[in-house]
Amino acid sequence: MAGKAAAPGTAVLLVTANVGSLFDDPENLQKNWLQEFYQVVHTHRPHFLALHCQEFGGKNYEASMSHVDKFVRELLSGDAMKEYSRARVYLDENYESQEHFTALGSFYFLHESLKNISQFDFKAKKYKKVTGKEIYSDTLESTPMLEKEKFPQDYFPECKWSRKGFIRTRWCLADCAFDLVNIHLFHDASNLVAWETSPSVYSGIRHKALGYVLDRIIDQRFEKASYFVFGDFNFRLDSKSVVETLCTKATMQTVRAADTNEVVKLIFRESDNDRKVMLQLEKKLFDYFNQEVFRDDNGTALLEFDKELSVFKDRLYELDISFPPSYPYSEDSSQGRQYMNTRCPAWCDRVLMSPSAKELILRSESEEKVVTYDHIGPSVCMGDHKPVFLAFRMAPGAGKRCQRHEGTPGETPLQHKEPRAPTAASTDPPERHC
Repeated sequence: MAGKAAAPGTAVLLVTANVGSLFDDPENLQKNWLQEFYQVVHTHRPHFLALHCQEFGGKNYEASMSHVDKFVRELLSGDAMKEYSRARVYLDENYESQEHFTALGSFYFLHESLKNISQFDFKAKKYKKVTGKEIYSDTLESTPMLEKEKFPQDYFPECKWSRKGFIRTRWCLADCAFDLVNIHLFHDASNLVAWETSPSVYSGIRHKALGYVLDRIIDQRFEKASYFVFGDFNFRLDSKSVVETLCTKATMQTVRAADTNEVVKLIFRESDNDRKVMLQLEKKLFDYFNQEVFRDDNGTALLEFDKELSVFKDRLYELDISFPPSYPYSEDSSQGRQYMNTRCPAWCDRVLMSPSAKELILRSESEEKVVTYDHIGPSVCMGDHKPVFLAFRMAPGAGKRCQRHEGTPGETPLQHKEPRAPTAASTDPPERHC
């Protein structure tokens, strides 16, 4: 950055990552994951960095506790993050509570040069200055600096113990208020069920849950603010339409269970070419003969089947997608570009925003690209999900002004320098609240 005039606005980086795989195979996956993540941080050099994680701790949180601690410690104290002198970490570690556990983890890092930043206390209904590094875990329900909810069991009765829900925080940056919502919506339990109707029954369940979240964050309890919702939405391509398109010239064979007559497999074969199998579909199998269709031109030919967000077109905005489907990638550490044949690849991981949040993003009239919406680690195994990020600059003076901060009367306007390459690590240990 030396010799260049500082770009206007505040650099913001929002990242969503389903990290369950990292804790199931930490030795092979965590190092590369962190390396790729740090590279994105170094490239965009944000003043404000938010990392929303889903499935934090993996399938067995209790068994992964040591790996969780190591991962958190690395993010907070590693050389690559040493210019971020303040941090807030919220980890849902209450894994014994079927009623509350969401396996969500939200990380917020503030660059040392960022002067005017505060966080909303939902209980006191006022903003508080952010100092030091603090970790909140276990029972987040009692933490006043966030709102957390797990979706009711009847939203997805098929799943005996779902871990889906959301965590919401509110921030004031450059005197502009905005909410950040970490979200994890319901998955498709069966490829065969998803194929039966268009839209699928699972799509309807996700719409219900997302609608609940949006209603919740704009209700009358607090003053309205712009919001960014980013996480694992589990949005899927419209399965029936995709299969019909991929297998236009195929004939379908139905395989049923001998005892129940239930459909257990669909086999699509080419009408000619020696009846070559094009697609095999089972509850947890989506085996298409040519994966390149999902990677060619970043899979954009399939975006027409990505329909779930259209229901919320008046409430949520998304930048154009120009990266391949973010799920389900192989968890083999040597296979960075290969999809697993368990599900139809889809853009599950997204960064969405309210119409008013869209106005916070600084647009450039010059050739310089100031907004980037992309995935992380295109050629590296990042687990079954590729993290997705939005990097932008917040326009000076944009958005709704914050209510007064606690203890900051007459605070001066935002003043910060451009983040630079790291120099020396902080030795201050984070404060942990359980």
